[in-house]
Amino acid sequence: MSKWMVAAKRADFDAIAQKYNISPVLARIIRNRDVIRDEDINKFLNGSRGDLYSPFLLKDMDKAVDILLKKISDKKKIRIIGDYDIDGICSTYILYKGLTACGAYADTVIPHRIKDGYGLNDSLISEAKDAGADTILTCDNGIAANAQIELANSLGLTVVVTDHHEVPYEETDSGRRYLVPEAAAVVDPKQSDCTYPFSGICGAVVAYKLVLALISKKENIDWKEAMESSLGLEFFEFAAFATIGDVMELRDENRIIVKSGLELMKNTRNIGLKALMDVTGTDAAHIKPYTIGFVLGPCLNATGRLDTAANALELFMAEDVGTAVKIAGDLKSMNDSRKEMTQKGVDMATALIESGNYADDKVLVIFLPEVHESLAGIIAGRIREKYNKPVFVLTRAEDGVKGSGRSIEAFHMYDEMTKCKELFTKYGGHKLAAGLSLEEGNVEAFRRALNENCTLTDEDFEEKVLIDVPMPMSYVTYQFINELELLEPFGNGNPKPQFAQKNVRFLSGRILGANKNVAKYVVSCGENTRFEMVYFGDIEAFDLYVSERFGRGALEHLYSAVENPIEMSVVYYPEINEFRGNVSIQMIMKYYQ
Repeated sequence: MSKWMVAAKRADFDAIAQKYNISPVLARIIRNRDVIRDEDINKFLNGSRGDLYSPFLLKDMDKAVDILLKKISDKKKIRIIGDYDIDGICSTYILYKGLTACGAYADTVIPHRIKDGYGLNDSLISEAKDAGADTILTCDNGIAANAQIELANSLGLTVVVTDHHEVPYEETDSGRRYLVPEAAAVVDPKQSDCTYPFSGICGAVVAYKLVLALISKKENIDWKEAMESSLGLEFFEFAAFATIGDVMELRDENRIIVKSGLELMKNTRNIGLKALMDVTGTDAAHIKPYTIGFVLGPCLNATGRLDTAANALELFMAEDVGTAVKIAGDLKSMNDSRKEMTQKGVDMATALIESGNYADDKVLVIFLPEVHESLAGIIAGRIREKYNKPVFVLTRAEDGVKGSGRSIEAFHMYDEMTKCKELFTKYGGHKLAAGLSLEEGNVEAFRRALNENCTLTDEDFEEKVLIDVPMPMSYVTYQFINELELLEPFGNGNPKPQFAQKNVRFLSGRILGANKNVAKYVVSCGENTRFEMVYFGDIEAFDLYVSERFGRGALEHLYSAVENPIEMSVVYYPEINEFRGNVSIQMIMKYYQ
């Protein structure tokens, strides 16, 4: 079930429209994104790289830069330790290329998902020491590695942390006590005493800011000058790639980073990224957040899941086209295999849930011992989408059980896990996603604890459909659709706007596509109005709904273009359709009732 709600946020939409030369409808949509102040509206519509925040506003940035410049000057070996996902790979690339451009003696290690697990561990610290490293520089990890950083300190290593994850904490009688590791410098905007204006940046953006600060201090130039250099602009692409890949909210400076980064990617400076676009059939001229989130990014994640993410780093490091194309092809093939394995896991999880044993569970904890542990997060995400409940998928690993969780808006996954942290050997994450390790004997106790502590209500499980503007389809023009492009890029935190109209009559329909997974309808919303409406959702469910509501005969008449009684309310989004030289307006149906 879904609950439709019209956004009722107030403002003087006519005044905003006049001031920024936009329509009142666009002004209303921007207000619905909680963009309120004049300077924020201007930044939303017209923001550029010059509006980004100074790297030196991040806590410990000056300290981290001074430490690294001294290590570079003293020719000390710096080991960069990243992570095996998109954000970790991009962070590692930015730091390695940035440091070596500044003359650093540096190398990289990306932990192996299965052998090492997430983040720092004792072995990685010992291996760095044995390899002659003087300094460990983390990226996209480290904020939760208190014990490992203590070990590094005891071995005489210097540790600089760059991360963006939540700072671990413990509850005490006087409130939360945050457990910031005892590193030489900790650069993470989530620290409670960090005054950086926007804490929602990914690990690669933190790494990017560090490199800009490093170059600006070393070269004695303004950080904005470093940003506009050839190297700075290449790094900007990877900061944008990771922001999308790590599903950061496209607000504030993230919106600028992604918008500008996508423009730069159209003529990417990186041979490996260009090769990945080529092998996946990506049209660089029309690259969107969707392209990175669902086409390019998964190829990087797949190698970190099924092999080693060092392959993806090697792709971006490639210096000749032949090498880049070969690696890119391998990554694509691996992602194709990952898709098949994922679907099998989703089917297994669905069968377990449908068996009835989970009917009373508000939080789903699904143990799939035979599934590849690296696929737990993707499967959890799919199951969350299907049932709109918080989901943990657990798999059997070499040293017990590992798992990943994906949550709904009303359930803070990290906080809820902290309430039963004694069950884990390791855990961490955010509000909406988390990872964990535990002993197999604790699986049922974990499931029980989450559900006993759970305070979610039936309303929390209803899918909320937020309608930006109830608007007749007759309002839509080519000019209006072009104006909607001012709102791009769309993604987490800035979704495509949704419009709604009542009393939409369905006149005819047909099923399209090789897999019969697209429906196209002709609809009418009044006298002498006809529109094409396309639906990419569950067509079987739509047909069942129509049959139950209007009768089987009405459904048959719909697909035979015979007059029928089908009339519904529709949530839609308008687009321009170009096909064989013909250009037309079509509505994309998102929801119906």
